[in-house]
Parts: sequence; C-alpha cells; structure tokens
Amino acid sequence: MLRKILVVVYTALAIGANAALAGDVADLRDGDMKKLALHSEPVAVPDGVFLDAADAEVPLAQWRGQWVVLNFWATWCAPCRKEMPSLLRLQQAMPEIAVLPVATGRNAVEGIERFYEEAGVQALPILRDPRSEFARPMAVMGLPVTVILNPDGQEVGRLIGDAEWDSAHAQTVIRALMAAN
Repeated sequence: MLRKILVVVYTALAIGANAALAGDVADLRDGDMKKLALHSEPVAVPDGVFLDAADAEVPLAQWRGQWVVLNFWATWCAPCRKEMPSLLRLQQAMPEIAVLPVATGRNAVEGIERFYEEAGVQALPILRDPRSEFARPMAVMGLPVTVILNPDGQEVGRLIGDAEWDSAHAQTVIRALMAAN
C-alpha cells in the first residue's frame, strides 16, 4: 500500500514538476535532460543506508552538504551499463558534486567489480542496495533512475531512463540547479 502511495506521489510530482524552480532551469533542458522532471519544491528523501563492497554500512547522510547525483542501476541492466561511463565523466568534470551509483537488487560484488573494471569506472564507489530497501521507498520501479539531491538531502529532480550525464546539457542543468538553491 505504501509503495502505491509513493508511486502516486512521485508521479504527481513529476507531472507538476516544472513550475517554480523549474521555470528557469527547465528552459535549459535539452538533449537527454528533456527527460529530467524538476520538482517545484524539494522533496524529502528517506534515510538511506547502502552496503559497500565489503558489506560495511554507508549512510546516504554521509554526503549531506553536497549536491548528489544518485543513480539506481543493476549489472544486468543494459541501459544502466551504457550510461555508467558518462556518470564517471560527470564526476570527473564536476568534482564538487558526488556521483553515487547504487546497485539495486541482486548484484554480486564480483559482478559489480568486473563491470567496473571492464567499463573503466573504478573511480566511482561501489554502493549496493541488495534488498531494494532504499529503492522501494524512493519509488524506483525500473532501472536506471537518477535522482538529483540538494545539499539538504532533498530530491530536486528525477530522470527515468539512461542519459549522457557528462553532456554539456546535463552539466548546464546541474550547475543551474546548484546556482538556484
């Protein structure tokens, strides 16, 4: 029941997303960023705790105070695998933000490490949500989903599907969001 309510809430936010904040920033969306739903007001995000490659708990709150590009993905998801190198390039181009890929669902650490090696993305952290305990309350229904969080840990935008996160369009939108808040 809670899951259905969250899906309805996030859908409503996405439909009405591009009002106030979205005004100026929404006009900058081009290319893949046209899929980015911007919220008129920041949305609270549940406390999240991920596991790293050694099964140590890593709280999302660790990145409070920073802009975060939070990407939900899986090793078996072809669009996720395609976009991962662009997330690394975004992190390299914008070191002032945190790019956090979270392997959602059943993803063996060995598989993640192998993929990171093959894709050359070892500089990104290995974070896992093996039981989707964070993805579910975040209303992640398919993969990939990328959520942009402000320094207060609130969601300001969401993109469903893959994107070229290192594109000039993406960087322009992220920088505009940072400047507007």
